Formats: sequence, structure tokens, C-alpha cells
Amino acid sequence: MIAVSRLAFLFGLAGLIPFLAGVAGLLLMPGHSALITAWFYLYSAGILAFMGGVYWPLSMQLENRCYPLSPLITLLLSQAFFLVAAAGILISRPWQGLLFVVAYIALYLVDRLLMQSYWPQWYLRLRGLLTVVVIACQIGVAGWHIM
Repeated sequence: MIAVSRLAFLFGLAGLIPFLAGVAGLLLMPGHSALITAWFYLYSAGILAFMGGVYWPLSMQLENRCYPLSPLITLLLSQAFFLVAAAGILISRPWQGLLFVVAYIALYLVDRLLMQSYWPQWYLRLRGLLTVVVIACQIGVAGWHIM
């Protein structure tokens, strides 16, 4: 049986492939930059909403809560990240990169600062690594359009 930490690591790395492909696509196929960028930000929004959605079922643990935040706060967090992800699709290109960088940093900080006692240490290390790569890709795509 595969360990949960190893499975999460493999899925996390696989989840980076579209981010990295977006950056590589801009470098290798600059003539398709509009399509690649639209796809990149759509994927960014989907992952942000997915990761924020983790807080929804946590808020439903009304009995025997073992996480540090109230159900209301965790519900609001799950919805806030979903709404930010939706806004990230709707706003204009120069601001998309900034919004997603700030949102992914905020998502990590919620886990690191507010939920640290809930998550296993291996998960927080994995989230740190994945967040750094995602933010680097966000900066790369945003920088492509600024240059």
C-alpha cells in the first residue's frame, strides 16, 4: 500500500505540470501566447478553488473539532478563495498575475499560520514547495506579458 504522503507528493508534482507547461508554452510557442495564457489562468483558478475548497469539509466537523479555526471562518475561507479564483478569470491580464500570486501566498499562509496544528508537517513542506513553483510560474507568465 502506498503511503498517503507519497501519494500526495506524486499528485502535487503532477499538478505542477500544467503550470510549468504554461511557462514553457510561452517560450516555445510565442505566437499562441493569448491561448496559452488564457489556459494557464483558467488552470490557476481551478487549482486555487480546489485548494481553497479543502476548508469546506473541515468546517462541517461540528463535533470533535480538531482544527484551530471556527466553522464560520473555514467556510468563509473556502468561499473567499473560490471567489478570488473566479475574479482571476474575469480581470484583465496585467492584474491576473498579481492576483494569483497574492492568492497563492495567502492560501499557503492560511495553512502555515492558521492551520499549522491541523496539517502534518510533511504536508506543510510539500505545500511550501508546490507554492514556490506555482508562484514562480505565475511571475513568469505575468512577466512575459509585461516585457
